[in-house]
Amino acid sequence: MSIAPPTATIAPRGLQGVVVAETAVSDVRGAEGFYQYRDRSAIELAESSSFEDAWQLLVTGEKATDAARPAFQAHLDGAVAAGRSDVAVVVDAVAATTPDVLAGLAASWSLLGARRGIRPLYDLDEDARLAEAIALAASTPVIVGALWRRGRGESLLPPIEGRGVVANYLHQITGAVPDEETERALTAYLVAVMDHGFNASTFTARVIASTGADAASCLVGALGALTGPLHGGAPSRALDGLDAVGTADRIEPWIRAELAAGHRLMGFGHAVYRTADPRAELMKRVALRRGGPRVELARQFQESAERLLAEAKPGRELHANVEFWAALVMEQCGLPREMFTPTFAVARTIGWTAHILEQARDPKIIRPSARYAGPPVRGKAA
Repeated sequence: MSIAPPTATIAPRGLQGVVVAETAVSDVRGAEGFYQYRDRSAIELAESSSFEDAWQLLVTGEKATDAARPAFQAHLDGAVAAGRSDVAVVVDAVAATTPDVLAGLAASWSLLGARRGIRPLYDLDEDARLAEAIALAASTPVIVGALWRRGRGESLLPPIEGRGVVANYLHQITGAVPDEETERALTAYLVAVMDHGFNASTFTARVIASTGADAASCLVGALGALTGPLHGGAPSRALDGLDAVGTADRIEPWIRAELAAGHRLMGFGHAVYRTADPRAELMKRVALRRGGPRVELARQFQESAERLLAEAKPGRELHANVEFWAALVMEQCGLPREMFTPTFAVARTIGWTAHILEQARDPKIIRPSARYAGPPVRGKAA
């Protein structure tokens, strides 16, 4: 007697609304416009926490108290110091091949993993996995900064003593020592986008981690997903709309023309949020505090865009997403547009490593099914 195979249900396109795993890293509640890192509101952390403290919470699950902070900071400092020579060798090799920072980061992670002999997650205990994850994430802002400078024919600047990851990153990219207000503005952005549930790049990282592969390979796969314009490439494109408009009187005609042509307004709408994106609201507050004509133009653009989108697409909640206002904040901080997505990657690497570590604890490989929709098998020719 034959046994019928188990039936499988077809998931919605894009796995929309499908729960594929449990996680203690973060939670996104789109209907409420709320998300959290571990047991903390992500927005509250972004408004008040340092980059390093948020990193510690996400990756270790441990709150960065006065007692716990020094040990984690020593771990970070040790990882950067130990990997400095390896990073220099890798960046030299990659920069001679491509000027593209994102492509260079992916290649650098692969080479760094090979040079350090990073082993599969499957073969490591929890402490060794954590050490690898921290080392790779700690190398990321250094690699990105070095690739940017090398691409412009400039050498890596010496670190600013007594300043953290964000200040040193800004120093490498802009060439100037940032003031505290600028550092705080970029910190708010980086912490706000460290993680955001099972987005495309995070899910990619977890799928690779479920195979037991090494952490560097997981990060390379995640970065590949992030390079897609529908995921991490929209911040600079959001500014293109402001450039095209130029002045407030041209906002509405330009948006109407874009919508009539069937074009997507970059920086508006989100796959999860059905209300205002809390990250966008945070970035808007940061941008408005710094002010300026560009920010006022953006404010009016958002107002018109949301009104016209409601007219054109009734019943859909299409609000400004984080990328719209993040673009303004990064521009205010002096980051060039080509560095918007690499900067996003610097932040999101923290979330990726947190999820990689969590997934590595589950011995079950992620292996969904598919329903064949092609032509039937042909019989023998007559």
